[in-house]
Amino acid sequence: MRWTRRLRLCLAGAVAASALSAAPGAARAAAPPDARLTDLVNPFIGTANEGNTFPGAAVPFGMVQFSPDTGHNTGYDYAQNKIRGFSLIHLSGVGCRIGGDLPVLPTTGEVTRTDYAKYAAGFRHDTEEASPGYYRVALDSGIEAELTASARTGVQRYTFPATDKANVLLNAGQALHRTVSSKVEILDDHTVRTAITGRGFCKDTVPYTVYTVTRFDRPFTAHGTWDGATVTPGARTGRGGAYLRFDTRRNRTVEATTALSYVDAAGARGNLRAEGGRSFAAVREAARRAWEERLSGIRVRGGDAVRRRTFYSALYRSFLAPNVGDDADGRYTGWDQRIHRAEGFTYYQNWSLWDTYRTQAQFLALLAPRESRDMAISVIHVAEESGWLPKWGYGTVETNVMTGDPVTPFLTNAFQQGLLGGYEERAYRALRRNADGVPPAASPAVGRDANPDYLARGYAPYIAGHEPPKSGHSDYAYGASATLEYALSDAMLAQMARALGHREDAARYAARSRNYRNLFDPTTGFFRARDTSGAFAGPWSPAQSVGFHEGTAWQYQWLVPQDLPGMVRLTGGRRLTNERLDEFFAYSELLKDPERTAREVWVNGPYAYYDTDKYNPQNEPDLVAPYTYLSTGQPWKTTDVVHAALTLFTDEPTGLTGNDDLGTMSAWDVLSSIGLFPVQPGYRTWGLSTPVFDRVDLRLDRRYYPSGGLTVTAPGTSREDRYVQTVRADGVRHERTYLSTGALRTLRNLSFTVGPRPSAWGTAADAAPPVLR
Repeated sequence: MRWTRRLRLCLAGAVAASALSAAPGAARAAAPPDARLTDLVNPFIGTANEGNTFPGAAVPFGMVQFSPDTGHNTGYDYAQNKIRGFSLIHLSGVGCRIGGDLPVLPTTGEVTRTDYAKYAAGFRHDTEEASPGYYRVALDSGIEAELTASARTGVQRYTFPATDKANVLLNAGQALHRTVSSKVEILDDHTVRTAITGRGFCKDTVPYTVYTVTRFDRPFTAHGTWDGATVTPGARTGRGGAYLRFDTRRNRTVEATTALSYVDAAGARGNLRAEGGRSFAAVREAARRAWEERLSGIRVRGGDAVRRRTFYSALYRSFLAPNVGDDADGRYTGWDQRIHRAEGFTYYQNWSLWDTYRTQAQFLALLAPRESRDMAISVIHVAEESGWLPKWGYGTVETNVMTGDPVTPFLTNAFQQGLLGGYEERAYRALRRNADGVPPAASPAVGRDANPDYLARGYAPYIAGHEPPKSGHSDYAYGASATLEYALSDAMLAQMARALGHREDAARYAARSRNYRNLFDPTTGFFRARDTSGAFAGPWSPAQSVGFHEGTAWQYQWLVPQDLPGMVRLTGGRRLTNERLDEFFAYSELLKDPERTAREVWVNGPYAYYDTDKYNPQNEPDLVAPYTYLSTGQPWKTTDVVHAALTLFTDEPTGLTGNDDLGTMSAWDVLSSIGLFPVQPGYRTWGLSTPVFDRVDLRLDRRYYPSGGLTVTAPGTSREDRYVQTVRADGVRHERTYLSTGALRTLRNLSFTVGPRPSAWGTAADAAPPVLR
């Protein structure tokens, strides 16, 4: 399916016409068995309202994401109508400026401008098309541009008017990030090479360098380069960019392949040799087949057409990252800035760990375990080569963005899912060092920078405005949320230590996992930041609280998945906890109008992280919050909240709940839609809630899941019939609100019986997810 403005307007009208159009289970029509799943993906979802996705071409986990840049700080904004260039690198759904290297734009006439904000080409959305691995747009200049990609190359095809001045501009000096230096070389009448060094993101970072080589399918008739605003016809070298000219009076199309490397020019050349040399059409078809194979890992039946398209679009985005970081010959640039070679695994990079450890890491462990294993091994190599584990890594450098210790649940999840065979102790050594210390001054990492106080006091003190001596965020500036994140990570590390026989370590980390209690203020009933004197920090309001990163005390009070019974006791027991949960989710309003509650009560703007006492479904701290009811004896309310939140995911450019953060929100959509959610991130516990589809067939890798597949059924699931009556696992009645990974490995059928009213299922005292001690 080619996604055009006309089709999207029709879909938008359908959504407006029916409040149930995006609601789970609103219809029963199933896609034909022989339908292409790639036809159900709309890459424009999330390109408006700060979803920050990109509509361009990529393959699963590809190094290259070839997409248009319109002037938005992360690349493409549906509200803008000029394209500055088609660049090689984009991260799906990030909230800060990064990537956009080597924007390329076709033009006609003389080349007089070198600032891509000034030579940008106008376009209209009704001339755009996008599908997995392909993008097309007709520019107002009369040029048609098409993009596709392989893992390490971006392939472009331009159809020009008949002219002897058809140009392709390669801009090495401008990008989404800050370009530190750039160099362009015209090697022959087909080939251009560049080296681009950039830095940036939410904070300034250590510079990184990318190398490219672009090979055209026909010789250019003229060329030139530019430095600053000075264009030099005939020049072969420059610092800003290059233009290549073609005569398109007889042959109007120009194709080119650009290979990328984070290692060196030889790496880019080798990647071009390994993956180039094919026609645009052949690369496009290979990309489509790769996506068809990925998407076919889940087949759904039931639900209306919009819900299925929304689901498969989320599934598509969940496979976009992390990204291949090594060249075709296995070489990669490590975080020590030296060249290494991946032996027996594929090296990956781009680690939005504060986001992905909560959903996407578990999603990949389930649906892409071989790649997920290589990703975990890559993180171990980061630790061994640079001396420290990553926090938020971009390319070959650490950004130190966000709070806490997200790499621990990321790696312990890989361990608990059985993905670290042969690497268990290597991972544990790196995690232990990270959990018990801080990086040395010479390291670019900040790690748990509040660890000295956390270990001595049992909490990370809040110091307003504290900045680390390196780039990035300091945990001291967000002491309350840092303490909760550290405690969660300690709990997960304790489980890994115990499984590996490190009993003393396990006991120590388990004790530290209760440090969340040190933040509890009995006079208010909330977790609160404490300052260096031990006093609770103020001014105080649970909806305007200090010391929490991208959230409030209301939103962070549920971030204790390792010990929810302990949190319940602090709060005053199950009855008071459920009352507070109901207030938090505006539950009485939700029952009357779930979609309005989601859109008008919960969501207040794409970056409205503070000054609210309600659930924030568009940001990471609250991703697990709806599943708290599984531990308070009211599991049906999890379904109510989750299904209401799913209505926020729609088949429109605005159809994401805030930044997608490298597939985090999309993975939440996918996992919540199929009724399996990782309620204890970093462990092996999968919470259960009513699926939104009548049937879901998951194809699983037999190497890790001997069953080879899992079928989840919920016949008749809908907005009205959404409450679990019974659950059966391979025909055996299942009364608990969760499954373990061990059970999933051999399970073939998970059957939900649903009805219009809550039942007693999952309400027994022993039905809740386990406490991690």
